[in-house]
Amino acid sequence: MDRPFFWSSSSTHRSSRAAIALALALSLCLGLPVAPAWAQALNSCDLNSDTAVNATDVQLMVNMILGISPCTATVTGPQSCDAVTLQRVVNAALGGPCVTDGRSVLLSWTASTSPGISGYRVHRSNTSGGPYTMLNTSLVTGVTYTDTTVQSGQTYYYVVTAVDTSNNQSGYSNQASAAIPQ
Repeated sequence: MDRPFFWSSSSTHRSSRAAIALALALSLCLGLPVAPAWAQALNSCDLNSDTAVNATDVQLMVNMILGISPCTATVTGPQSCDAVTLQRVVNAALGGPCVTDGRSVLLSWTASTSPGISGYRVHRSNTSGGPYTMLNTSLVTGVTYTDTTVQSGQTYYYVVTAVDTSNNQSGYSNQASAAIPQ
């Protein structure tokens, strides 16, 4: 049974030329790494949905701030295209978690392509790599789940498993993280 591939996001400030310059310097001069599609979970800082938060996402955020691209970012709220969001995308591109402003975490994943999938189980840990605790008591039949039990100042790590009609469970998906602000 194949594993679901998922990403996370959760639920504004003015842009600054200094933050834009910093982002451009980081993305253009430092050549932020581009991870292969399977290497990193998607999250709200992955603005182009290519499964990696990298220099491309930083450049896209800069373009959104400058009005070159439509503002579709949801890192700090709906259509959040400002210096704070840019800094969070830069931090995530450098390997940190994508910090969002919500007190809930919205998880989304790509559906398993295995036949006979009944639904999904969502698991969470306070430690990267687990151990994980299952969050949902009944199977999630769609490809989204909102964790409303998060607490301020915590970082959470999530994985999803697919469950088939015989109640067989897949291995864990790739891990995604969410940092909840104070």
